[in-house]
Amino acid sequence: MNETKILLTEKEMPEAWYNLVADLPFSLPSLLHPATGQPTPIPPPIFPMALVTQEDSRERYIEIPEPVREVYRLWRPSPLYRAHRLEKLLNTPAKIYYKYEGGSPPGSHKPNTAVAQAFYNKEEGTKRIATETGAGQWGSALAFACKLFGIECKVYMVKVSYQQKPYRRILMESWGANVVASPSTDTNAGRQILAKDPQSPGSLGLAISEAAEDAFGREDTKYSLGSVLNHVLLHQTVIGLEALKQLEKTGDYPDMVIGCVGGGSNFSGLAFPFVRDNLVSGKKTRIIAVEPLAAPSLTRGVYAYDLGDAVGMAPIAKMYTLGHTFVPAPIHAGGLRYHGMAPLVSALYNHKMIEAVAVHQNPTFAAAIDFARSEGILPAPESAHAIRVAMDEAIKCREEGKAKTILFNLSGHGHFDLGAYERYLSGQLQDYEYPEAEVKRALQDLPKVAA
Repeated sequence: MNETKILLTEKEMPEAWYNLVADLPFSLPSLLHPATGQPTPIPPPIFPMALVTQEDSRERYIEIPEPVREVYRLWRPSPLYRAHRLEKLLNTPAKIYYKYEGGSPPGSHKPNTAVAQAFYNKEEGTKRIATETGAGQWGSALAFACKLFGIECKVYMVKVSYQQKPYRRILMESWGANVVASPSTDTNAGRQILAKDPQSPGSLGLAISEAAEDAFGREDTKYSLGSVLNHVLLHQTVIGLEALKQLEKTGDYPDMVIGCVGGGSNFSGLAFPFVRDNLVSGKKTRIIAVEPLAAPSLTRGVYAYDLGDAVGMAPIAKMYTLGHTFVPAPIHAGGLRYHGMAPLVSALYNHKMIEAVAVHQNPTFAAAIDFARSEGILPAPESAHAIRVAMDEAIKCREEGKAKTILFNLSGHGHFDLGAYERYLSGQLQDYEYPEAEVKRALQDLPKVAA
């Protein structure tokens, strides 16, 4: 089969999410309470119990509720493409496939969990949800989902992205969300940071603190997170489950699966069903996570217990981290600027079940332009990290004369990132590698917990 676009019917859409925890040969470290240091679930007061249950579940498959599937049908199943033109550009014997998640109304993979979370909140009577967003893709997805289920939405958007990506803010507001730049004057956490640094560009860790404080402070409000936690990664596995069915139609199976990583959601969504095949079926697929050198939590961080946010509102998790006081450079891949990594992704990396690579901004944007000019889709800067490494691996195939099959996740389009592309095309985009001294300094602030 040599088709360019491989589709599934609505009837072929997965009926259940896949929970990788059920097949792990090891136990995951517990979350710890930020005040007591004792094992704790995600806080039930600010999460609906359905999500608290999913977070700790070892059930292999968890049914997707029909109201969620009904919304999914607006854009799912998403297409799988064979990148024939990119292969020709690279003169590679490799087969390159990509799963395209940019066809959702908000333009990324994020609604896969936003819709599910809004549904479970509605079922439990939630009136209002507070959240944070980096590049704006998560905030857009939750604003969209909340509007569908009749829930009020408050979004704390990292200030540098609030300034760089005004159209993301406008999209959220068009769906009825209240969006403020973080750090804001709406919370104690925000006011404390602004008192120390009135020009603070913000960080995802700080925005999480503000949203969590908001949710703790109001009885009508729950908190929602777009990455990192197990239940979020669970909801994203529709991506990989669909990709498996689509690849069956082609007769191909990937030698490597590639995704960008910030908190870990789009990477996990594509990769986890293939990790399962490695664990259960003896497959040998390379699973590669790609991060920016400006926020290299896997490749430069340490595997340790750390706070999930900047000021200690969220539980302490064992993860690869740069330290919760880490404030990233204002690179344009805003969705990849988190200080840590999903505990489940971190555990896989610690057990050498996945690989990690870090890349600079300029070669990443160069790959994005090559992809857009060959395949026609302008990718989100986050997704372009996966494209960079997929292209690098395809070039290795050419150099080594090996015809391998490569699959990557194109997690969103870049239509709201034209300012970043303008800077790249005009030669104004600068590479930034987070200094080792700053990493060491931030890691000095890790919480002290019992072994």
